[in-house]
Amino acid sequence: MRRLNFHHLHYFWAVAKEGNLTRAAEALHVSQSALSTQIRVLEDQLGHTLFIRTGRSLRLTEAGQLVLDYAETIFALGSELQTTLQHTLQASQTLRIGAVATLSRNFQENLLRPFLGREGLRITLESGGLDELLERLALHKLDVVLTNKAVSADSQRTWQCRLLDRQAVCLIGPPRQEIGLFDLHRDLQQVRLIVPGRSSDVRSQFEVYCNSHGLKPMICAEVDDMAMLRLLARDSGDMALLPTVVVQDELRSGALQLYAEVPEISEQFYAVTLQRQFSLRILDELLSQSLSQDGK
Repeated sequence: MRRLNFHHLHYFWAVAKEGNLTRAAEALHVSQSALSTQIRVLEDQLGHTLFIRTGRSLRLTEAGQLVLDYAETIFALGSELQTTLQHTLQASQTLRIGAVATLSRNFQENLLRPFLGREGLRITLESGGLDELLERLALHKLDVVLTNKAVSADSQRTWQCRLLDRQAVCLIGPPRQEIGLFDLHRDLQQVRLIVPGRSSDVRSQFEVYCNSHGLKPMICAEVDDMAMLRLLARDSGDMALLPTVVVQDELRSGALQLYAEVPEISEQFYAVTLQRQFSLRILDELLSQSLSQDGK
């Protein structure tokens, strides 16, 4: 059997990802006829049809899906080889981090603080949706993705997800002069409350807690972005439901006051990485120091 032509395999991979011959040809800067010829050569070599045409789109056959799974692994390893050699041979190091847009900026800064200003280290930090960031991680364009949702491995991606930190969720608001402790069951329904949006795991946990205890809070605002939630908690005069790390500076200065920790609710922070042939020393250091902080 002839040795596999990786040039043909790359063309197949591009067409499979696009699902369309025209778009793949444009992305690869080749003609459609040349691309079709390369795909047929690969099919002849493998002895299997890889695509079925449905209208203007191409659908993978069972053999095509199997070849795609192998191609994903092969090209991911190629990207890993390049980045590993760059990290190893260059005098400076780069740590490429993706963080979901809803993740607390304070948490990110706390995590990175030991590395800021380090000689020979360059940090890049990208923000985006979880699916988009995981796709960049799969292509080795990121070294780690920080998220507040756990990610499970599947048949195509060998994600490694580890818990970095767990933060209590509290009711926080402007300082008040009332005497006595804030009682959740007695006082929660008497205040205007700002909460995370419905896509947030914290919001889901809070709704479960309220339903379980027969509470009907008076929600005046729902906010997905933690930076905006922090601003509203600081400036609106209303009470907010959020992890303390989001408003750590305001709590230290006395601009905001912690009224109550909500039992049974917490926000988890995770780091998602790819299973690699060779580890990155700077990434291992980042993850190990965050775990040591958890133990304090």
